[in-house]
Amino acid sequence: MGDEASGGAAASTGDGGGTPRSVTVGVPREIREGERRVALVPKVVGKLSDRGARVVVEAGAGEGALLPDSAYTEAGAEIGDPWACDVVAVVNPPTPEQIGGLHRDQVLIGFLAPLTSPETVQKLRDAGVVGFAMESIPRISRAQGMDALSSQANVAGYKAVLAAAERSTRFFPMLTTAAGTVKPAQALVLGVGVAGLQALATAKRLGARTTGYDVRPEVADQVRSLGAQWLDLGIDAAGEGGYARELTDDERARQQEELEKAITGFDVVVTTALVPGRTAPRLVSAAAVEGMRPGSVVVDMAGEAGGNCELTEPGETVVRHDVTIVSPLNLPASMPEHASELYARNVTALLELMIDDGELSPDFSDEVLAKACVTREDDEEAQE
Repeated sequence: MGDEASGGAAASTGDGGGTPRSVTVGVPREIREGERRVALVPKVVGKLSDRGARVVVEAGAGEGALLPDSAYTEAGAEIGDPWACDVVAVVNPPTPEQIGGLHRDQVLIGFLAPLTSPETVQKLRDAGVVGFAMESIPRISRAQGMDALSSQANVAGYKAVLAAAERSTRFFPMLTTAAGTVKPAQALVLGVGVAGLQALATAKRLGARTTGYDVRPEVADQVRSLGAQWLDLGIDAAGEGGYARELTDDERARQQEELEKAITGFDVVVTTALVPGRTAPRLVSAAAVEGMRPGSVVVDMAGEAGGNCELTEPGETVVRHDVTIVSPLNLPASMPEHASELYARNVTALLELMIDDGELSPDFSDEVLAKACVTREDDEEAQE
């Protein structure tokens, strides 16, 4: 983020005369432990170039996703200091040190955790940075191509089931052999948003008999469309923006009682219930785990928010009552190639709303940009 960036990012901006320089988009190397994704991949460089943008990539930024610097330069990007660019695209929220290197009116795009890390957003606001949070993009039809929460949830749902299959002591599919028939595993997915639907689809492909549950009964048809059964507990907690509302105490008690009965009949339970900015609801009690057959598996995808299982230890794999409880963190980073590609498409779609003919000109009357922007000077609405 030093002076060399000014030369690296903003060099070759014209012919030395009065030619206006094109907007620059920087791609830093992610420094979060275990993070292998990168915000932009070589495949999208051409799209941004068509908009008149120049892409500057930090050396080694794509290594975790098996994307060498040469792949970026061949696509038309430059290797340099991304932090001096007009726009910086990241995956994870910036550290205080990184924020300290940003300048006023610079644009930052990424998962900025506006609900779970308000101190980060405040630091960006204090620095005068215009921040666009990928998790704040409205879930409307026009913004589907920018929905990074959904694209990464697809990856996570897929990997969660593979984690369950790896640790299960039983086959997922039914097997008919000379030694006899092995019944298919019974898999239950709690919470059937994007991650849950992908988990159901993946478990089905592996041959398990699948069942889905959610407090939003309107998703029952989506569950059945995947060949899964619907677990109906008689609770309707549909909320705004595709998320569930918080249950009342009575609903929560009724759900807990019914789930404890149901969970004991499954070999695999995958939990995905999570609402941004809230503690994860407890769906799998210690009593339910104790009632499961030895060798069963619980994969808790909500570990970063406390977990859906009472016995979850976020980031760890533990065995309780002969049941394996897995709580992986940042599952998308375990599939960095495709996770990065999907995320890069999301970021590029957002950038295409802001960049035209080499100029950065976000129109904040656009619903998508207005809601995604979480820090902007003289805009009280963006600061709420």
